[in-house]
Formats: sequence, structure tokens, C-alpha cells
Amino acid sequence: MTKTLDYSRRDSGANVASNDDTQRLMAAGQRLAAEVSRLFTSQTDIADRHYWLETMVNHVPDYIYAKDLEGRFLIANRATVIDNGFTEMEELVGKTDYDLHPHDMVAKTVEAERQVIETGSPIFGMEERAFIDKGYERWLMTSKVPLRNKQGVTIGIVGVSRDISDRKKAERLMLGQARLLEMIATGTPLDKFFNELILLIEAHLPGIIGSILLLSEDGRHLLTGAAPGLDDAYCAAVHGTAIGPKVGSCGTAAWRGEPVFVADIQSDPLWEDVADLVRPFGYRSCWSMPIMSYHGKVLGTFALYSHKVGLPSAEQNELISMAAHLAGIAIERQQSEERIQFMAHHDALTGLPNRVLFDSCVATALQQARITGQWVALAFLDLDNFKLINDTMGHHAGDELLRIAAGRMLACVRKSDMIVRVGGDEFIILLTGLPPDSGVVTSRLETIRAAIGAPLVLSGRSLQVSCSMGVVCYPDHGQTATELLANADSAMYRAKEVGRNNLQLFDAEMAAKVRAKLRRHEELRDAVARGEFVLHYQPEMNLNTGRIFGAESLLRWQHPERGLVSPADIIPLAEETGLIVPIGDWVLNEACRQNKAWQDEGLPPIVISVNVSARQFRERNWVSRVAEALEESGLEARYLELELTESLIMQDVGAAIATMHELQELGVHLAIDDFGTGYSSLSALKSFPVRRLKIDRSFVQHIPGDADDMAITGAIISLAQKLQIAVIAEGVETQAQVDFLRASGCHDVQGYFVSRPVKPGAFAALLA
Repeated sequence: MTKTLDYSRRDSGANVASNDDTQRLMAAGQRLAAEVSRLFTSQTDIADRHYWLETMVNHVPDYIYAKDLEGRFLIANRATVIDNGFTEMEELVGKTDYDLHPHDMVAKTVEAERQVIETGSPIFGMEERAFIDKGYERWLMTSKVPLRNKQGVTIGIVGVSRDISDRKKAERLMLGQARLLEMIATGTPLDKFFNELILLIEAHLPGIIGSILLLSEDGRHLLTGAAPGLDDAYCAAVHGTAIGPKVGSCGTAAWRGEPVFVADIQSDPLWEDVADLVRPFGYRSCWSMPIMSYHGKVLGTFALYSHKVGLPSAEQNELISMAAHLAGIAIERQQSEERIQFMAHHDALTGLPNRVLFDSCVATALQQARITGQWVALAFLDLDNFKLINDTMGHHAGDELLRIAAGRMLACVRKSDMIVRVGGDEFIILLTGLPPDSGVVTSRLETIRAAIGAPLVLSGRSLQVSCSMGVVCYPDHGQTATELLANADSAMYRAKEVGRNNLQLFDAEMAAKVRAKLRRHEELRDAVARGEFVLHYQPEMNLNTGRIFGAESLLRWQHPERGLVSPADIIPLAEETGLIVPIGDWVLNEACRQNKAWQDEGLPPIVISVNVSARQFRERNWVSRVAEALEESGLEARYLELELTESLIMQDVGAAIATMHELQELGVHLAIDDFGTGYSSLSALKSFPVRRLKIDRSFVQHIPGDADDMAITGAIISLAQKLQIAVIAEGVETQAQVDFLRASGCHDVQGYFVSRPVKPGAFAALLA
């Protein structure tokens, strides 16, 4: 059979099926198409072919059939024949879907089949409503492929359809639950939410009628919440019913605080006193579940009624529990709405307005200032050394300090002003209606700063807390709230830089620094987009053999105006902006590519070293990125070494070791860079799966003139030898340094003594 393309088509009102189902249907359709094609194009052994083919397809519960170019059935399995109302296939052959079903139902199916015939392209995994409902809504997942003769000419279509009604039903329930959760989150009124909930359950359980009753404020009566399917007269009759140990299903469930499922209302003792109430309406069973709060308090009941006698199935029981749980969440949200509204605009700890309320008020304040010509002052305030107090005295003491500071600030401002807690120990102060005089502004704010710094007693200890404050004034320091906040934040960090416990008024110098910083950020982003980075390579050499065995890849930025920019200017900026991750990925991929290129040129194979930032290392898919870089470049893992710093590893030793072992399993080498400058634990060091330690240049540069550096370097070399870890010294520049390192047992070096970092071509010449 001619091979056809495999693609999925979304029909109107249908969704693409799951990959597994699609693959199974595709395979079945292709096999059947091949056999039917041979059946109708070959005149030999046709009886035998027909026998085993018919036996096979008649045992399949899916619909399997073939049609000619006019949509007439040529052949069909037993499931297709029976469900279309026939007993023998011959009764179906020659008929079209138009002969069997209403025209409006089959139009889309006929159009899809016409498309398969005209384009020769199959349709896989199309979801569509079944023509035959069997008493409930049915959905099919259908695949249709061209039926071709031996010459490859399309002579019809072959179709395979599987009943996916149960899956669609589950999908609708899941979507309904998501919709209900969305309604809760958006504060939909309870009556609308309850109706939606009940209609969802009723749609899932035909013949079942839902009801929600709410417990009154006094906790003694049930009030109608929603019951769109129950008789109005019955709802009115049960409204206000007192709960008790023998008051039907719902009254008893609310009394007990546990489910009460009654199979037959007319015979169950719990309904004995109220059976006459329900008898006129014909409800025979009632299954009630109490709606509980998070703390176990009864809020109401969710019940399902049926005109049939019986207890709920496992599925129905699960739906009742789900509905009662969602109803409980919605009711609690409604009851807590006032509290939620308050919390939406205020800080729970201090009771101060929060950023949301501030944003709405500051716009009004600025608008008023434009009209009156008065100033608005905005200050960012941060308590100094708050983290130290929080860590040493505990969070309870830290919270109390924040409340005291908030109270002191409130005592210093007018009702028209605003104190806002942004988060942690940061506050915003908004002063309005000020004269255009910076002296008045700073005087008011210095009063607040002095009030905060007054002595206080915290957890039985007397102490003083200072604060750092950055101040801006409208209109001199910004025209919008966003601009003012950014400048106040810059001024506050300036206050911290100059020693904390002071107030800094935003000025032109700060503005210039902010603009310069933003410009550098934008330049770096543009550099990433335009690919302005290059790598230079510094050789690593063995002193005994004189052979270059490796190279460290070092990032350079080829700035269009400033020329070559060093890593010292790139990395901090990249860390600030978060661009260190894409830049680091580029370095990794480029280093692997270049090393493989050198190997392909016939140069001696070396190990390429790549520095890894802490941000990169914490990425969830970091190991897979390394694997992808190796795969795309074709470089063997043994020719790649990743350099990690001690501080990076010690941030989370357990997680770091786990990631290091994953990298080791790839075959990649690991090294600890700048060893001796961090704060690694020697007990942890023995667990690190590293190949070598790199002695930081700060210890090497003063050798042999500094005895301490010589002692530290010698100790690192000795430690590495005892742990059977290779060691290499960085920053080696003189023969004296080389002599000391060789005598101490370190034979691998990197630095100007060997070569400066060079471009790829120059490094290739060194290798050659």
C-alpha cells in the first residue's frame, strides 16, 4: 500500500486524541487498509482472505469499515453492523451515512472523508460525536486513511473508530472542577457557584438531582442554598428545617457531622418523621454529605436525590465527597470575604497598608500635587541589621520589632500621610501636602528616623535599631510613581553603602549611576542577542613533559565601542540581570564545539575547562544541558571539565553532590576552582567527585616572597595528594614560582609563564 503522511487533524468541536490511542488506531487503520486493498484488487485466494480477515475484525469492539468514493459501505465489522441496526453485513453494504442517520449529523464526517479522498492524506485521532447514542452521549476517536488499489489510485477510505465516551466524561468532569476552582478564586457569588456545581454533578450522573443546604448562623437550621433540579415546592418545604438526630438525610448529616446515605426514604427510620414531606415528589433515595470547614465545622450539606431506591456507587460517592469539599471551600471564602478584602490591602503583621493600596493612593496624591503645586515626598526605609536580630532572637522577636517600628512611624505622620510595609523589613513613607522645600521634607523624615532609633525592650533585652532611608520629592525627582520608587530605592541603597543609619536624598549623581547601570544592562542584553561574545583559551601545561594537556575557556565581550571587555566587567553584570544563564550556555556549547573542531583538524586531544556559575548549577535541567552540548558538538565527555567554586558547592552540599554525581555519570570531569578562597568543609571535600583542585592565583602570585602563601599552597598540594586528587596552580608567571611548585609536588600549571589567554587560532598554533 502506498505510504501516507501521518498528521493529526482537529475537526470542529473535536480534540486531538492521546498519542497512545492515536498510534494504536493508526496502526490498525493502516493494516486494515493494506488488507482491504489487496482483497479488492487481487482475484486469487479471495475466499481465504475474506475468511480470516472477517474473523479478525469481527472480534474487535471498535468500528472498522471501508467505504467507496461515494461513501457507500464496502465492508464493516460486526460492531459497526450491529450498532447501525443490522444483523448481517450485507444489509449495511451499499448504504451511506446519509441513509442511516440525519443529514445534519453526518455532514462533518462526510466532509472529512471527502478530504481524505481528495488529498490522499490520512486523518488520525479525530474526536467526534457518535451518531448512535445508546441512551447516553457517546464520543469516538476516529482515524481514516485512503483505500488504494494496486496502482496506488484512491478507491475509497478505511475507517477505525474507538469509543472514548468514558474518557471524555472524565475530561469534562476535570474541566468542570477547574472551572469551579476558578469561580472560587475569582469570588463568584455563592448561588451561582452552587448552581454550577450541582449542574456539573447532574450532567455526570443522569437521573440524579443535587441539592445544597446551608447551616444558619445559629447552627440550628438548614436553609436552601441551591437545587436547580428539585421541585420548588419541595425546596420551600425543607427551607428552615431544624437539624437533629432523626431529620431525614440532610438534617441528620448536619447534626452528626458525617455522611448519611439513605437507600429508601419511605422505609428508613431517619425519614420516618418527614416522609410525608417528600412523598408527593417521588424522591426515593437521598445521599447527604456534610459540608465541612477546614477546621471541621459543619457549614451545610450536599445531597443527591434519586427517584430510584439504592445506595451510591463508588463513583457517585467520590463525586459527593468532591462536591461537598468544593462547596466548603466556597462557603469559607464567602464567610471570610471581609477579612480577605482587608488582607488584600493591608499587611497582616503590622496592620499597615500594603503595596496594592499604596499604588492606588499615590496616583491620587501625585494628581493632587499637580493641581496645588505642593510637594509629595516618598521614602524607602529599611531597618538596619534586621536579619541579625531575626536570626539571633527568633522570628517572634523580629515580628514584634516590626510592629513597634510601624507604631512609631504612624505616631509621627498625619492622617493624610501613609506608612506602607512592602515586605520583610522594608517600608514606604508617603508624605503629602508639603511646601516645596527639601529642608522641610528631610526634617519630617529625620523625626521618623529618630523615633525608630529610640531604645526599646525586645524579649527582655534592651536595644536600639537604626534604619537607612532613601528620599525623593515630586516633582523634582520623578514624574510617575514608578520613577519615584526606583529613585528612592537607589537612594536607600546609597544610604546603606555609606554606612547605614542615615538618610540620603536622591541627587543627580545617583540618577547618572542609575542611567548608566540601565544602559549597561541593555548593552549586555543586546550583546547576547547579537552574539558579541568570543572565547579565548589559556593553556594548561605539565611541567615534567612540557605538554599542553588542557585549556581554560575564558569569556570576552567584543563591545562595538569599548573593544574587548574582560570577564570582570561581564560576570557581575550578567549575574544582576540573570543573563548569566544564557551566556553560560553559550560558553559551554562554544567550548565543546571548538575543542571538537581542533580534534577534527588533527591536533592532539585536550581537556577543555568551562567555568560554571552558581545560577547555572542550580538550574533544574543543568545536567541535561551539558549532555546536549556534548551531543550537538560531538565531543566525548572525557574531554570536558567543569570548574565549580567552593562557595557554589557549599550553598547546598547535598544537592551539589547529587548533581556532581550526575555529571560524573556523563563522563565529564569536575574541578574545584579558586580552591582555598571559599569556605569548604574538609569533611565534605572527601565526598566531592572531583578530579582536581585549582590553587587560586592569590596564593601563587606572592611566591616565593610570602612565607604564608607558600605554606598554604604547599598544604593544598599535600591535601590533594593525600585525597588522590590532581592539583593545578593558576596565575603562574615566574620561574621561581615554577621551581617552588615542582618541588612541592605540583606539576600542572596555568598562567602567563605558559601563555596568556589567546584566540582559537593562536591556541591551535600552540598545540601544533
